[in-house]
Amino acid sequence: MPTAKEQIEILRKELHEHNYNYYVLDAPTISDFEFDSKLKELEKLEAAHPEHFDSNSPTQRVGGQITKNFETIAHKNRMHSLDNSYSKQDLLDWEKRLHKILGTPDIEYTCELKYDGASINLTYENGELKSAVTRGDGFQGDDVTTNIKTIRSIPLKLKSNSIADFEIRGEIILPLDGFNRMNKERIAEGEDPYRNPRNTASGSLKLQDSAEVARRPLDCLLYHMVGRLPYKTHYDALENARMLGFKVPTAIEVCKTIDEVLAFINHWDTSRHNLPYETDGVVVKVNSLYQQEELGYTAKSPRWAIAYKFKAEQERTVLNEITYQVGRTGAITPVANLEPIQLAGTIVKRASLHNADQIAKLDIREGDTVFVEKGGEIIPKVVGVDLSKRADDSQSTSYATNCPKCHTELVRKEGEAQHYCPNEYGCPPQITGRIQHFISRRAMDIDGLGAETVELLFQEGLITNYADLYDLTVEQVIPLERMAEKSAQNLVAGIEASKKIPFEKVLFALGIRYVGETVAKKLARHFKSMNALMQASFEQLIMVDEIGDRIAESVIDFSQNPINSELIDRLRNYGVQLELSAEALEGQTNKLENRIFVVSGVFTKMSRNELKKSIEDNGGKVSSSISKKTSYIIAGENMGPSKRVKAEELGIPIINEDNYLEMLEN
Repeated sequence: MPTAKEQIEILRKELHEHNYNYYVLDAPTISDFEFDSKLKELEKLEAAHPEHFDSNSPTQRVGGQITKNFETIAHKNRMHSLDNSYSKQDLLDWEKRLHKILGTPDIEYTCELKYDGASINLTYENGELKSAVTRGDGFQGDDVTTNIKTIRSIPLKLKSNSIADFEIRGEIILPLDGFNRMNKERIAEGEDPYRNPRNTASGSLKLQDSAEVARRPLDCLLYHMVGRLPYKTHYDALENARMLGFKVPTAIEVCKTIDEVLAFINHWDTSRHNLPYETDGVVVKVNSLYQQEELGYTAKSPRWAIAYKFKAEQERTVLNEITYQVGRTGAITPVANLEPIQLAGTIVKRASLHNADQIAKLDIREGDTVFVEKGGEIIPKVVGVDLSKRADDSQSTSYATNCPKCHTELVRKEGEAQHYCPNEYGCPPQITGRIQHFISRRAMDIDGLGAETVELLFQEGLITNYADLYDLTVEQVIPLERMAEKSAQNLVAGIEASKKIPFEKVLFALGIRYVGETVAKKLARHFKSMNALMQASFEQLIMVDEIGDRIAESVIDFSQNPINSELIDRLRNYGVQLELSAEALEGQTNKLENRIFVVSGVFTKMSRNELKKSIEDNGGKVSSSISKKTSYIIAGENMGPSKRVKAEELGIPIINEDNYLEMLEN
């Protein structure tokens, strides 16, 4: 007679297998009644023997846990966004860039459908699900593990321990049948239907009651493994992920040429309408994992992947009025105010007109019937005019000459498409926009303070810049609309807590034009303090990896403005982190200062990313391409022959991993 523990383990293994057969293979081997009977038997045994509790038991899929606040978790490996393409020429241009960097035309591609859902990162340790985190801003996301466990196509325990520790990424989707069924139920209950499957799937992940998530027919399609993988190609990795128990779609193809890629795209541009879920394009990736490492990343996207977007849904409606928005940098964006239309699952009332050139090019006028589509299926934009419906007395559009908020005359710099309001420190939307950027989650992440509260604080005269936030008191904040004492205390406490935010995030929060998160990290790591950065010359700035003329000029303009100098002094006096912490500085030196390295090949003692980080931590610069400025090539196994030839032609020293480590020691 097996012990209680043995009975529990046998039932868990059986139920995991039946879940896999039903939700992944779509080939059940027992009836629903038999499955439910076994699940109830397991529930009784676990209740009688709580000492054998397992958070990844099949019984934990039914939900029931309440999560009031989803913890923010930093991604171990950043979740990048993809560059988009819309034509064969875009793909050919991408291929040329690959050939140039790799130095070879011998490239194989994988093509997969681009699933329209909510991105998720699953972490497995010792063959068991450890955590599930949303994409968030790419650097950090929300821990939604409790809700994810209710999705039965996601394995809680892997079918094999051949690779135990790794991350795998995919999309949480709501199949069309399930979405339609949910809407029928809502309509029957007198509630408004959900707008579209994508938003409904995304919203489901943040529901506080996991039992409610369990009732929704969510699914998960996996498409990318991350970690130290024993595979040579992306395709091999996905095939093995399927064997481990993951639901990896079968619509994947290895292609030798861009023409083969286009044939895949053309097939699915039509066939996608027969799929049980929504898709909005095709993702093309370099198949070789070695070549992926060699290609690396830009500040935003992997160089080895690109998303080909299917033609967006388009509708006609009337443009009632053109108004103008002012961004935090002073950029003016013309907006089309439309007769409401249904477009790609949402009601659209406003759309971007981009800039004056676009309006003139399309001859867009108030009162026109216009064609509207969603750029990348997200942002509505006007793409054309139905001239057959234009009124005889229609007047050409005269672009705004003055700021709609502060009435300052607009300027347009040579070579730039947008107009700007130059009243940087006196224009209300620019003032509040900079403060809203400063407090945002990716920047100072101040709890209890949102965009509406910033507007109220500004209107009441309590703040005119982000440094003023640190002077706020509970007594000043309480009288604000919808602000109770507890809320006021939380707001002031959140501002106080932001003084511990690390320097690289503070630098991003300052809103220096062209200094995004990645650039802020590179500048912080290189200069180590705000004081050193503000004293840096143009030549010193452009020596930093990925810092070009435009960014360097913007940093200098910011640093030389006395208003900014005063704000930085105030932030320093309040205790805001304006230099790298001792912890962040640990292990950093200037040993490799003014030296530029190109890393190529496969290494044994360090991963490629560890090697690049080591170079940057010691003051060196990493470049993706060889030039006369390159100091050294660090070559591993399988270094591209064309890179070796170019290095020899230019007389650039080629060293190995051991040579590099010796260089650091000496």
